[in-house]
Amino acid sequence: MEIEAFNFDLPEELIAQSPLKERASSRLLVVNPQTEAITHDKFENITRYFKKGDCLVLNDTRVLPARLYGTKQDTGAKIELLLLHQQEGDSWEVLVKPAKKVPIGTTIIFGDGMLTATCTELKEHGGRIVRLEYTGILYENLEKLGEMPLPPYIKEQLLEKDRYQTVYATEEGSAAAPTAGLHFTKELLDEIKAIGVTIVYITLHVGLGTFRPVNVDNVNEHKMHAEFYQMSNDTAEVLTKTKENNSRIIAVGTTSARTLETIAKIHDGSFVEASGWTDIFIYPPYDFLAVDGLITNFHLPKSTLIMLVSALATKEIIMNAYKEAIHQRYRFFSFGDAMLILP
Repeated sequence: MEIEAFNFDLPEELIAQSPLKERASSRLLVVNPQTEAITHDKFENITRYFKKGDCLVLNDTRVLPARLYGTKQDTGAKIELLLLHQQEGDSWEVLVKPAKKVPIGTTIIFGDGMLTATCTELKEHGGRIVRLEYTGILYENLEKLGEMPLPPYIKEQLLEKDRYQTVYATEEGSAAAPTAGLHFTKELLDEIKAIGVTIVYITLHVGLGTFRPVNVDNVNEHKMHAEFYQMSNDTAEVLTKTKENNSRIIAVGTTSARTLETIAKIHDGSFVEASGWTDIFIYPPYDFLAVDGLITNFHLPKSTLIMLVSALATKEIIMNAYKEAIHQRYRFFSFGDAMLILP
């Protein structure tokens, strides 16, 4: 399938530059993939689309304030560094700008020496492996020195770091937020539980794949970057019971969907306690083993994310829904409005 099949024209003014004052006040476009019906609603009303026995799966990864600005030790040149994921010990995979100024052996200094990063290996697309050295606790240093790694299409400064963090984020390690979860409040999650929906958590730390564009003409030639995931035995047991009861599993975000499908694919459709690295690439046609419904934001043209969404509801249905969202002036991307795909 050609990448152009997932292209669309988006007016720049529809790219949300900042979060709404109230998380759950975003708009919600509901798509029924069986009837192709489209409904316009508010996210705060999402409980009306759930049923008792449904299971909602949230990604509890927590975004690191992982964008750092420092200087080269030898020349004083300004360098931007984005932490992607920890490898072993204090070795991290990162993106650097400008990459040509950071060969092996380069040391970058942050915060008057509170933190340094020394390049030990070159990777493609501006990637590097660096060894971090610091005093105290790394995550505390990042809170002092780092900025939230907002996508490049967001030009406005984020005044509150927590608004690029879900209210249930606990597991440190992401280079970007699982943005479909940004719409939830603790009160709304309580409402969802009250109607008999079970909420479980998985973890997928969002990494380089989020920042890598699709640079091939044919979709099946694209290679995803691997990201770390884990799922507990308690979550696996709830998901198994949900399927046995013929109830629906609803993933919050493409990260949750990819994690569930990875585990189900490896274990012949079953759910088990698991952890590892996934580079699963979901695009049409694809038979979902785990996911029945999906809560997601509106994604970039020709992105792997819009391909995954299209696999769940067909490309034609999704592209028509996006056309309608643009016509109705929905807000797009990370701080934008939401879509619910649910039969």
